[in-house]
Amino acid sequence: MQLETTGISCHSELHFEICLANKPVRVNSHKIYIPSNQNQTIRKEGYIIKPYARKDDVTAMKYVTPLHILHNNYRSPVCQCIHRVPAVIFSSGGFTGNIFHEFNDIIIPLFITSRHFNRRIQFVITDFKPWWFRKYHRILTHLSQYEVINLTGSKIVHCFPAAVIGLRYHDNLALNATEVPKGISIKDFQQFLRESYRLKIKKVMKMENPRLLLISRRKTRMILNEASMVKMMEELGFQVTIATPKRMSNLDDFANIVNSCSVMVGAHGAGLTNELFLPNGAIMIQVVPLGLDWPSSTYFGGPGSEMGVQYLEYKIQPEESNLFELYGREHPVIKDPMSIFMQGYRAARAVYVDGQNVTINLVRFREILVEALELLGHPIPSS
Repeated sequence: MQLETTGISCHSELHFEICLANKPVRVNSHKIYIPSNQNQTIRKEGYIIKPYARKDDVTAMKYVTPLHILHNNYRSPVCQCIHRVPAVIFSSGGFTGNIFHEFNDIIIPLFITSRHFNRRIQFVITDFKPWWFRKYHRILTHLSQYEVINLTGSKIVHCFPAAVIGLRYHDNLALNATEVPKGISIKDFQQFLRESYRLKIKKVMKMENPRLLLISRRKTRMILNEASMVKMMEELGFQVTIATPKRMSNLDDFANIVNSCSVMVGAHGAGLTNELFLPNGAIMIQVVPLGLDWPSSTYFGGPGSEMGVQYLEYKIQPEESNLFELYGREHPVIKDPMSIFMQGYRAARAVYVDGQNVTINLVRFREILVEALELLGHPIPSS
């Protein structure tokens, strides 16, 4: 479909679907009316879109309400609330509640989609969650100068001069500068976060006792000897801050804590998304549990390097996983994780993601911490 002739154009890729309308749009609950004199620009029954950037994930999309775009000669409802700027319509459903997905599936795609409007855009949110709105209020107000519209349960007919329905997605915690107006990159997004959260530190600072943030997990992939690990970190001269899930829940405060640190350490998991707030040149050490090499590198290692973070990883030995005791050295779970993944993601997830905890070999892990100190230019304490 040609935008110039029909007033609407839709584009679909593996991870996302997006529609652009450059003619007046009327939004009533989960129906979007785009009047047109053209015939058959969208099939007679209309066009259905789920405005969440994880189209390929069946589970995530179960929590996204479909929007029905009605074009051609449908009778549009009368406008009750007229807006002067275009709308960006998206869902805060899907996997919200997990900070990785909140940034990867919504916040970064929202930045990609709306930044070039210079805040002259109005957000219309389906599957509205008040807690999510409060959590990301600073980001939303930094991208738009207009009040957010909660579409969930609303019967008001909102009218806009144009609209973007859905969000554009590039890759895991990533922006492809060649696909964005003015060529903005992930580093521009980080600068946007610094401005939104008033983060003061852009580049890692040299200090006598560098600050280290330990992401502490409480349910799965826990570090079982965390207390001993913290003691060792402190003996090496680090000022250690332990980030529990409760502490991480207030992003306004926690972003500043992360930004003050030179090193962040954590087992593979959503909490490592906070690497976005680290200053340039900081170090992120990811503890890679058994069987999770690929997601560790794909979701956090590779993206972290693009952010200007120095990435180190500690791959555990089989003996450091509780799975070793459960299954034994010769079991495929230990010897051949790929064979478990070949049984399907659910089977592998139950074992390696949901069923695994680790006990760190402190002698081996100390070597990684020493490397981090060297990268920061700090003297190494004698053993």
